Amino acid sequence: MINNRVPTFTGEGPDAEALARLLAAGSDPDEVISNMTLLTHAIDAEGDGALQSGQPLTVHTTAVLLAFGADPELADPDGRTPMDMADHYGHDLAMKLLQTHISRRARTRCA
Repeated sequence: MINNRVPTFTGEGPDAEALARLLAAGSDPDEVISNMTLLTHAIDAEGDGALQSGQPLTVHTTAVLLAFGADPELADPDGRTPMDMADHYGHDLAMKLLQTHISRRARTRCA
C-alpha cells in the first residue's frame, strides 16, 4: 500500500524514479488514491502538467506504472479508464502505450 508515500506526479523523471522505487518495494500499481487509480492519476498529471507549463507531454510515470503491472483497463471509482484520461488530454504517447499493453494482455489471455 502506497498511501501518503505516493510521490507528487508531474510527469518528470525524478517522480517516475521515486514511484519505481516504491513499486519495486512492493506497492500496488493498481491502488486507488483520492478516487483515482495511480495510472489514471499519472496520465492526468502528465496532461495537466503539460497544459500548465506549455511543455510537451511526457509519459514517464505512465510507463513506470505499466512496467510494474498496472492494469491498463482498470477504471477508477468514477468509471474513468486510463484511456479515457489519455483521450481527454490528447495524450497520444500514453494512448499508444496503453493500447500496446492492452493488446499484449489480450494475447496472453488467449494463449
